[in-house]
Amino acid sequence: MSRIEVRFAGFGGQGIGLMGRLVGEAVSLYEKNKNSVMTQSYGPETRGGASSSDVVNDTTDIDYPKATELDYFVVMSEEAYDKYIPKLKKGGILFVEENLVTLDDHANKAKKIYKIPATKIAVTLGNRIFANIVMLGFLCANTKDIVSEEALIEVMKKKIKARFVEKNLIAFQKGKENSQEG
Repeated sequence: MSRIEVRFAGFGGQGIGLMGRLVGEAVSLYEKNKNSVMTQSYGPETRGGASSSDVVNDTTDIDYPKATELDYFVVMSEEAYDKYIPKLKKGGILFVEENLVTLDDHANKAKKIYKIPATKIAVTLGNRIFANIVMLGFLCANTKDIVSEEALIEVMKKKIKARFVEKNLIAFQKGKENSQEG
């Protein structure tokens, strides 16, 4: 594995920072021979506007923590898509909350586009707040080089408040069930 850059983006309140923290910590703590750095946007954009968190993984030392050419772009809002799609490199992979994001010609540079109604699925679980974890399950099921399912589940059990762990694990499973890999 060489350097892999992932950006999670959406609007404030969708748990975008949590997605980045969970993936970054899962890689750092539970993946052998992998390093990970997570950075997150702060400021007024995290209160409703476009927000993002980046995870950079590598098997060697990470000398620059910011994502500059995204290998993976996980987007959960239209505003975030518009703001960050230029950073997806040609041949990158795009993950989209299909009910909240409308793709345009910029998406053509993606090698593969995965779509899921993460918020709609979360609502069936009782609360739209689980959409980010649905998306993480979907991401995990459709990729092999970012983070393992085992590592992500382990970190969720330790980092999510105990009373919410079971519901989050169900949301994760629901995302996995929507895998588009054959």
